[in-house]
Amino acid sequence: MADFRIKQHPILPIPEEKTIEFTWQGKKLTARAGETIAAALMANGIRIFGYHPKDHSPLGIFCANGQCSQCMVMANGKPVKSCMELIQPEMRVSPAEGLPELPKISPAAPVHPAPIREIDIPVLIVGGGPAGLSAAIELGRRGIRALLVDDKHRLGGKLVLQTHRFFGSTDAVYAGTRGIDIATRLEEELRAVPEVEIWLHSTCLAVFSDRKVGILKEGEEYILVKPEIILVATGAREKFLAFRGNTLPGVYGAGAFQTLVNRDLVKPAEKLFIVGGGNVGLIAGYHALQAGIGVVGLVEALPECGGYKVHKDKLIRMGVPIYTSHTILSANGKDRVESVTIAEVDSEFQPVSGTEKSFACDSVLIAVGLDPVDEFYKKAQEFGLPAYVAGDAEEIAEASAAIFSGKIKGLEIARSLGKEDQPVPKEWYRTGEILKSRPGPAHHEELPETGVGVAPVIHCTQEIPCDPCSSLCSHGLIEIDKSDIRSVPKFIGNNYCCEVCERCVAGCPGLAITLVDYRANPTLPVVSIPYEFTREALHKDDRVTVEDTEGNALADLEIIGVHSIPTSDRTMIVQVQAPADIAPRIAGIRIQTQAITEPMDEYVPHLSDDTIVCRCEHITAGEIRALIRKGYTDMNEIKIVTRAGMGACGAKTCDALIHRLFREEGVPSDKVVDYTKRPLFVEVPLEKFAGLKPADGE
Repeated sequence: MADFRIKQHPILPIPEEKTIEFTWQGKKLTARAGETIAAALMANGIRIFGYHPKDHSPLGIFCANGQCSQCMVMANGKPVKSCMELIQPEMRVSPAEGLPELPKISPAAPVHPAPIREIDIPVLIVGGGPAGLSAAIELGRRGIRALLVDDKHRLGGKLVLQTHRFFGSTDAVYAGTRGIDIATRLEEELRAVPEVEIWLHSTCLAVFSDRKVGILKEGEEYILVKPEIILVATGAREKFLAFRGNTLPGVYGAGAFQTLVNRDLVKPAEKLFIVGGGNVGLIAGYHALQAGIGVVGLVEALPECGGYKVHKDKLIRMGVPIYTSHTILSANGKDRVESVTIAEVDSEFQPVSGTEKSFACDSVLIAVGLDPVDEFYKKAQEFGLPAYVAGDAEEIAEASAAIFSGKIKGLEIARSLGKEDQPVPKEWYRTGEILKSRPGPAHHEELPETGVGVAPVIHCTQEIPCDPCSSLCSHGLIEIDKSDIRSVPKFIGNNYCCEVCERCVAGCPGLAITLVDYRANPTLPVVSIPYEFTREALHKDDRVTVEDTEGNALADLEIIGVHSIPTSDRTMIVQVQAPADIAPRIAGIRIQTQAITEPMDEYVPHLSDDTIVCRCEHITAGEIRALIRKGYTDMNEIKIVTRAGMGACGAKTCDALIHRLFREEGVPSDKVVDYTKRPLFVEVPLEKFAGLKPADGE
């Protein structure tokens, strides 16, 4: 069996191999101890986890977050979500063929239900990501008892997937530090305060009308928690996208892709195509390149990418084409993705006939936005349980904003419990709003014209909340307006002030600063360029293609040096000598060859109109449209007729798509009756609610 583990990474350490054995369909395979079943299967080259009972189409991993059920497998005879369940020695894993059968129970078998344990706690925090951790730290520091519950096996939420340095405020939210390191810092701070109890691998199931919260602790014990206050910091779920072939193995949500690559160190693709030009899609493309995965291209339906320009520029100059005003038409292949077909869109976002192009790839990454996971907050409000919400569960923004949001909500809760006399400082709220702000206008890039001394060149021209560069220069030569860190940074020194410490080059989160040193040779100055790929890939005397901010090739130049600096934090600095007329324009180095991004000779048409809207039940858009045209406006009736929304995910992925179908069919939103929301957030065996032990339930 092939090995798809990442053996080298420029940022992440490769752990020592501690392997265990398990079986897949009776065949012995090896896995890393402590990884999920899904990661173990993907590492062994297994992309098809099962087949759908309705149409027998192949299924693979999609969200890796427990939000859908596409990765369901049988493990030791029980159906589990492979992305959430840890692999165990000698575990027997197989596809979940067909519909599961209920276990045979002898009527005479004794059953011993146990009483359900109940716990009172001042504060319950649901979610151990950046917002939940920050809030818990604030509460713990004030001696307030709290319980933090998270369904993953470690704290940090999406921080543990982020290998890049964070934007935002250096003073407020660790800007300039990598997400993986922020997760470690926050966890260490939290575990230092004994007042906060932590339950990992534990899922909040529901908020009930008696103001109790049902929690499945460590997948085994069902417990009712009665908090005085609940803080919902559950983050966001990815939006699903309807296109033909959207359930093929190899179509991933961005979070699933980053989980496999950056948490599990598994290579889920060789050639990746990205849909969505927000920060999530742009950053995921960069992470793919760092993992040695070719990025064939990225499509964005809008005329311009919605993410930070420095993220977009970084991808472009590394050799990734970005197709704005384009959309995906289909993912093509029989049992898994083999190619993708895209097309231009007009002003109404409709595909323009004759513009279709296909690209060979084995994976498609979907990054078309996020929806808040706010069900628990809404239920708490409905039932009168004092509730707060923080992070993406409140408003979709960057993780730096979530960190600060949690800090604010922690202090607000402390005040409501009478444990804090001081009000939340007004400047905190202003900082929070700045951190949540969307990208502002981009300005024309102004390049230094001088040919003497040393000139830092700042290729960051968009107003975004970010200030690490201003604190990196020991002489304060890079200025950002501290009253509003969305201002564009400026070099305020002269070309004789810079000491060439290169801290700004290595420390900029957007890799958007280079250094041009004219001192030794004004006609062939030395250019220092940030580089975050494995050092083994580049050596002195190698030739590289240098590019400007827009990805235009400027020259092929020899490397005169590759080095790091003490504060570089795993960012290397590559130096080239370049003609003076192009030196200030150099923004980066091309990473991948153009051949990987070339379209196929002819576009690949998808053979059938099988666009899936409901992933769990494999209900197509055509089936839903037919009912809407018959006059159906109640989504509960559509569920009864088609089963759309009746699957394991609880309509988390199809709800928004069905609403979109109503809009496309001209039905006003106020005429549509939404689904009746399920009381339970995820699927749970009934035996857990009865307090039965596994032996009792057999």
